[in-house]
Amino acid sequence: MRLRTLLLFSFIIASTSFAWSQKIDEKKIKTHIKTLADDAMQGRQTGSEGERMALEYIEKQFKNLKLIPKGESETYQQEFPFKAGMHGTGTEGLAHNAIAFLDNQADKTIIIGAHYDHLGLAENGSSLDANPKGKIHNGADDNASGVAGVLELARYFSTNKVKEKSNFLFICFSGEELGLFGSKYFTEHPTIELSNTTYMINMDMIGRLNPATKSVSISGSGTSPLWEPTIQSMNTKLSIKTDSSGIGPSDHSSFYLKDIPVLHFFTGSHSDYHKPSDDWDKINYAGEKEVLELIIAVIEKLDSEPKLAFLTTKNKSMSSARSFKVTLGVMPSYTSDAAGLLIDGVTEDRPAHKAGIQTGDIVIQIGDYPIQDIQNYMDALTKFEKGQTVPVKVKRKGEELTLNVTF
Repeated sequence: MRLRTLLLFSFIIASTSFAWSQKIDEKKIKTHIKTLADDAMQGRQTGSEGERMALEYIEKQFKNLKLIPKGESETYQQEFPFKAGMHGTGTEGLAHNAIAFLDNQADKTIIIGAHYDHLGLAENGSSLDANPKGKIHNGADDNASGVAGVLELARYFSTNKVKEKSNFLFICFSGEELGLFGSKYFTEHPTIELSNTTYMINMDMIGRLNPATKSVSISGSGTSPLWEPTIQSMNTKLSIKTDSSGIGPSDHSSFYLKDIPVLHFFTGSHSDYHKPSDDWDKINYAGEKEVLELIIAVIEKLDSEPKLAFLTTKNKSMSSARSFKVTLGVMPSYTSDAAGLLIDGVTEDRPAHKAGIQTGDIVIQIGDYPIQDIQNYMDALTKFEKGQTVPVKVKRKGEELTLNVTF
């Protein structure tokens, strides 16, 4: 009897240890993404009925976790104005951030965020599909994956029976795709004392971890002196590429501009980016779990540290293809270490596709301009006019090819 009792006790201890080691629930990630990327939400266009449905789903999750509402009027919602066209033009409307607070009675707060809006039915010209109008852009990776990350981290930190030395503010932003409207509004109208924020973690497209390379891009590593040593000390199988810049094309930029240290997590672009094909069945759920457990490890590593010091960084240009006279119609890789511009996706019927450029090619020269990185690429695009034909050199499987591109 005693032996059986000891064996049972050992089994319970082992089971408990195993349960604690499983910090993130892969099934819950999948449930969140499938729900948010369902056709019923019509692509979660900012200010739309689909956005409202997504907002209600997020609120329900916050409420189930018994998190404190930190929107307006003791709700989880923070309403803000936006304009439906790109670059601050177009029809005016109202949208909502969803905000919840975990109060650990601490003197500093960690903000964890992601945007939940996407392109809807391609009303605003951001789709990379050849014929996008009327097609639902579900945005499973962009950015149901990030919202699932916020919800899972909220669940973990509110149920782990540990009282961290920081409070947590969990925010799901809308209006990101139109120009960071939600995060900009929050930083101008914060619902907590923003000066007590020790840092902000942003997740945008963390659902397509490449199982071969396991490459994760972390931007903002130069915004605090503790980021790089902390990241480099992580015991992880992920291949981490850091970028010091605090400015980038996602919501962390709004916080960096308020002198708050930031980290932005991203698993790379792909050929489904801003297309109707960005759907839930293409998500690497086990990979997202690994990314979230890395974020937990970073937070727990810094738990005993005082409020992080802020550093300004040399920031890369945020210019987008829309501000150029020409575009290749490609999706660059933001996680590649290769010299040149690795192509993660090629849009049909755009100049690169018509010239024969393929996913996996590495652009090394456009016209007379050598390409070493994405900055060289953006600089080169400013040199050309519509209708102009230029030679583009690419590397493909070790072979160098020259293809003529007509912009």
